[in-house]
Amino acid sequence: MFGCRQEHRDSEAKGQYNGFLLRAPAIQFCMKAFVNENMSGPGDAAFKHVRPEPNWLRYGSLGALLLVIVFFAFVRVRLRNMPLERDEGEFAYVGQLMLQGIPPYHIACNMKLPGTYAAYAVIMAVFGETTAGIRIGLMLVNVATTILIFLLAKYLYGSMAGAVAGMTYSFLSGRPAVLGLYGHATHFVVLAALAGILFLLYAIEKGRVGLFFESGLCLGLAFLMKQPGILFAVFAWLYWLWREWRRPFPWRNVAVRGGALLAGVALPFVLTCLILFRAGVFSSFWFWTWSYAREYGSLTTLPQARSALRAFLPWVIRPFVIWEIVAVGVAAPAWSSYARTHGGFVTSFILFSCLAVCPGFYFRPHYFILILPSAALCAGIAVSAARQGLREKRLGMLIICFPMLYFAVVFVISTHAEYKKFFHLDPVSLGGKIFKDDPFAEAVAVGGYIKAHSSEQDTIGLFGSEPEICFYAARHCASTYLYTYPLMEKQKFAGQMRDDMMQQVQKARPRLLVYADVARSWGTRATQEENRGFLETAWDYAHHDYELVDQVAVGGDPEHLWGDHAYLYVFRRTGP
Repeated sequence: MFGCRQEHRDSEAKGQYNGFLLRAPAIQFCMKAFVNENMSGPGDAAFKHVRPEPNWLRYGSLGALLLVIVFFAFVRVRLRNMPLERDEGEFAYVGQLMLQGIPPYHIACNMKLPGTYAAYAVIMAVFGETTAGIRIGLMLVNVATTILIFLLAKYLYGSMAGAVAGMTYSFLSGRPAVLGLYGHATHFVVLAALAGILFLLYAIEKGRVGLFFESGLCLGLAFLMKQPGILFAVFAWLYWLWREWRRPFPWRNVAVRGGALLAGVALPFVLTCLILFRAGVFSSFWFWTWSYAREYGSLTTLPQARSALRAFLPWVIRPFVIWEIVAVGVAAPAWSSYARTHGGFVTSFILFSCLAVCPGFYFRPHYFILILPSAALCAGIAVSAARQGLREKRLGMLIICFPMLYFAVVFVISTHAEYKKFFHLDPVSLGGKIFKDDPFAEAVAVGGYIKAHSSEQDTIGLFGSEPEICFYAARHCASTYLYTYPLMEKQKFAGQMRDDMMQQVQKARPRLLVYADVARSWGTRATQEENRGFLETAWDYAHHDYELVDQVAVGGDPEHLWGDHAYLYVFRRTGP
């Protein structure tokens, strides 16, 4: 039964329940809520039984959320010119190609599904093919996600829970510790997944087949953004089945609704396959997103997974006090009947959000963005349930408001701790602080040099994993390999990939070559040593019929293989 007990003081009341006087209509309302939860049919309200909140609380919560949204939107706009990192460079470059009419997996390949490429293409079509334009688009994605989290928590637990959840997500998703200021695919996954989950809740309430299809469509888009997004579709499907199982219902209607949900989930992927098949790149798409992706997902050993988790998790769960509030929300169904009203939904949402981080056991910082919506929801539950518990004890107003005041103080202190990163450092300095051993700022200079010293018809040979250079230069890569990481891995396709890449570059005879002598552009120093033969072949090729025309020193001098300093080397072809 979903939070349906109402308190009344009325001298004409005819019944009493647990010490509270209830009029008959209130009892009927509770009975109706019980029926809705367990046996409701189409059109019955199955969810919205949140206790009324005073106007000052509703409007105050909404005002606080809007203030936080504007604040973090300003932070993102201020830092919009941070140099792109590798994943962003890949998305931007392939999105750039799509705007030119070139499909993914044709002259640029990787194992990611094409949803985020398409999202970048849309963003750049609207805001321009620039770093700033991409970050403005990401800011709007973050704002939309925050609003969806607010709506989800409000739908389940009221406006205050929604505001706390939205503020928590807005803060946690912008922290450099989870690379939240960078446009990773996980941002787009959670946006689509939350939209799908909200549609599902409304579909269960209204019983409309169209809403089930729309829910599935959004969940299918979440998968298309990145493979782990499918786990949110699995969560939605299982939760819907559980809801249907709890109430007697015509199986024909259940089949129609379930079919609509599954059809919506499948449609984006099926359409993508048809489009890529027609474009003649389906075999390449399937190899990278299935055959190679399957190999990649099995490379990590358990010791490596534990090491990655120990390295990144402590940074993800800072500031700890925010996550303590989240933990209280996770445990809230154990001590609060108010939180227990949707305990099954929340617990399963947390579980599948955590599972979405785990495929491959790589545990990179931006993967944890996938758990932030469920964490933010738990923060909202913690504050709202604590307030409700104090309210039921009929304590003073100051005591009742203590959970909100405590969250407000914690939130302000936590945000202030990030103040230096948000406002004291310029975008380039902050990017260098986050990625101190990566040549992302230097890639801007290299891309600018290539663009100024080449024509639009020229191609770039790229030795190293810096696809952002192709985006900055607005030139096509001579090889389909945007990253050299797959070539260095201990997987069965690596040897074939190395030979294929060299053949592509040699056949294309690009006008310019870029060699990234930075260990992290190839993996690690150990990876470089293990594949030294291939690196020597690439280095020798760069000196055959090519001359060195520019070299950009990488700040901090990270690990490298050639010379006395880490450089991005630019070579120009001298032969025919």
